[in-house]
Amino acid sequence: MAIPEDQLETWSHRGSVTQSSSTYATIKNALEEAGSVYSNRSYKIFLQGSYGNDTNIYSESDVDIVICTDSIFYHDLESLPQDQKEAFQASYPNATYSWAQFKNDVLSKILAKYPSATSLGTKAIKIAASGNRRSADVVVAAEFCRYHKFLSRNNQEYTEGICFFNSAGNRIENYPKQHSQNCTAKHQATNTWFKPMVRILKNMRAKLVDDGVIARDIAPSYYIEGLLYNVPNNKFGFSYDNSFVNSINWISAADRSRFVCANEQYYLLRENSLVCWEPTKCDEFLKALIELWKKW
Repeated sequence: MAIPEDQLETWSHRGSVTQSSSTYATIKNALEEAGSVYSNRSYKIFLQGSYGNDTNIYSESDVDIVICTDSIFYHDLESLPQDQKEAFQASYPNATYSWAQFKNDVLSKILAKYPSATSLGTKAIKIAASGNRRSADVVVAAEFCRYHKFLSRNNQEYTEGICFFNSAGNRIENYPKQHSQNCTAKHQATNTWFKPMVRILKNMRAKLVDDGVIARDIAPSYYIEGLLYNVPNNKFGFSYDNSFVNSINWISAADRSRFVCANEQYYLLRENSLVCWEPTKCDEFLKALIELWKKW
């Protein structure tokens, strides 16, 4: 039998907002304090992830924060012809300040502020929860530009994102602004059904993890948002039951190799990628969702 509408409605609600907002404000203020080594650098701080996109659920605790400098930027010139690559290199000599230096400067600041709560993850600086402060992941990033044309500094075309390096030294490129804007546009285009449906799938994932049906890393929130982003707008509406059935039926029958991430810069499903979901993990998640629905 299907999961009752009242259960789906409960799962559709946002998790804690006040505590996450307070955590973000506290850490942002700490990062912006005068006297930091990087205080003379240009940077911005913003939320990303579930709290930034209003898709957080009650069981989520980590607040994802980005501090990104535009004092330096990294680039992708692969789509440029050779003469334009050479024009770019002549216009932008190598920077004297690096991402690694910026991360070390930010880490020093966080260690000074939260000495016993700070640790390094594979992608972010982790700050453990304490009192009313939730746990947080601080991603230290630099501006990133994927170039489509470069004739001069006054005649260029590029897509702007951010990048950072994981503990293995691999550069990870992301487009949080586009992801957030596109998810908001999708939410509006579906008469505000999109984000509640994301939260329903995330709560279903949490139950499947708690029940030992799937591993915790099978379906990251970012990819769940991307999965539903590809569903046609007319599959959402009338009820959560109707939206779930129509969406999952459409996803099951679709050519998922053509799905894109919500930022529309990458395909959603690809093997051996740092920014894409492994197709076998997506398949496992979908199978588990369907079984949970049928056996409720």
